[in-house]
Amino acid sequence: MSSVEVIDNLNKELDPLRDGFEQAGRRLYLVGGVVRDILLGALDQNVADVDLTTDATPEEIESIVSPVADNLWLVGKRFGTISLEIGMRKIEITTHRAESYESSSRKPSVNFSKSIDEDLSRRDFTINAMAIELTGIDSKLIDPFGGLRNLLERKLKTPGRAEDSFSDDPLRMLRAARFVARFGLEPDKDILDAAGELKGRLSVVSPERIREELSKLLVLPDPTSGLWFLIDTGVMGEFLPEIPALALEQDPVHRHKDVLAHTVAVVSKTSPDLILRMAALLHDIGKPKTREITPNGVSFHFHDVVGARMARKRLLALKYSSNEIDAICKLVELHLRFHTYKAGWNDKAVRRYVRDAGPLYERLNELTLADVTTRDKNKVKFFHQKMEELQERVKILSEQEELASIRPELDGNEVMEILGIGPSKDVGDAMDFLLEIRLDEGIIGKDAAKERLQRWWRTRPITTKVS
Repeated sequence: MSSVEVIDNLNKELDPLRDGFEQAGRRLYLVGGVVRDILLGALDQNVADVDLTTDATPEEIESIVSPVADNLWLVGKRFGTISLEIGMRKIEITTHRAESYESSSRKPSVNFSKSIDEDLSRRDFTINAMAIELTGIDSKLIDPFGGLRNLLERKLKTPGRAEDSFSDDPLRMLRAARFVARFGLEPDKDILDAAGELKGRLSVVSPERIREELSKLLVLPDPTSGLWFLIDTGVMGEFLPEIPALALEQDPVHRHKDVLAHTVAVVSKTSPDLILRMAALLHDIGKPKTREITPNGVSFHFHDVVGARMARKRLLALKYSSNEIDAICKLVELHLRFHTYKAGWNDKAVRRYVRDAGPLYERLNELTLADVTTRDKNKVKFFHQKMEELQERVKILSEQEELASIRPELDGNEVMEILGIGPSKDVGDAMDFLLEIRLDEGIIGKDAAKERLQRWWRTRPITTKVS
């Protein structure tokens, strides 16, 4: 579907609203990212949410839209917003307003206005401070701050002073990073200066809002310029201080690489998948804590394990879901596993690699290859060949065994019956023993597994509790 067809369909969907506001003698404007994307010819036919603004009061909006809305939500009415659904389209209509944060509050104060220009003046950036009037004879573009020109010139500017914009809503500093990366924009000097000065204001923004903006940045096709914006302005240090800490001082003797630049490069090389990109961003955060300079060079022993613990703490603070946290931290913990099998991929190594990676196997392989940022083409070729060897070994073994779901050949009930015991820690220890056999030797058969279990049971060390 062409951009023109998408716009025509959107216009038809908004016709009932346009008619209702015209009959009420009120004006209605299309605002926000939809206007920007229309001008770029990049409006997505699947765009879920549409933002409108009006000079009508919240009470008037409710009265006008009630007859035509399929669903209506009034939870935002006291903030001037009425949400509705027409067909499959979700729409928010807001009375012209301005939001600002008190210096010590996370809750915005809201003031209503009758002026579209005033409403647009309080929006984050000029590229988003444009509107298309839907009411009246002809639709017309309202662009009082040169947003279209800035789009064409690839400039990111604020409608007024950047300092005022970021003070009103500090989250705009993260939004700036996203727009820089998404549209290839160059941030205005005022934006860079204001972000550096006001980064501490992020303390009034909830972790959930910061998480959402960071996630949106990370899944862009190439978030590189946005990440550097956050790093260079110091904004990143306010919610992920472990990242700027990667700018390790270069050792003049051993000349190890800048871990921060390496990290951003790894992120850019991975697919735009949130779990994978976040793991790439955090995979080396344990290096500063584990860094040692020895006569043999610089080492970061156990930075994978330390980094996984640090990542969990930071992700919890940002309110990521438990499933996301577990997956990201597992990738961080395993990102060096591939390199531990220098002698080659025997069956035992393959089983353990696949079993430990579990459903993250493909992501782990991609992260492993992305982590190779050397400019030495021979080294890159070597690592790719080794990865191909691993994948071939996994394919061969998978045809013989169920690698994705490796488990002991005897289950818990069989263990209890063979050993004549009930549910206890001993059952867990026995299952661990059988799993080690399964990983080391593959399938040995139930009879052999039973015999090995009984032998282990007879010869296991017994710990006697002292009362």
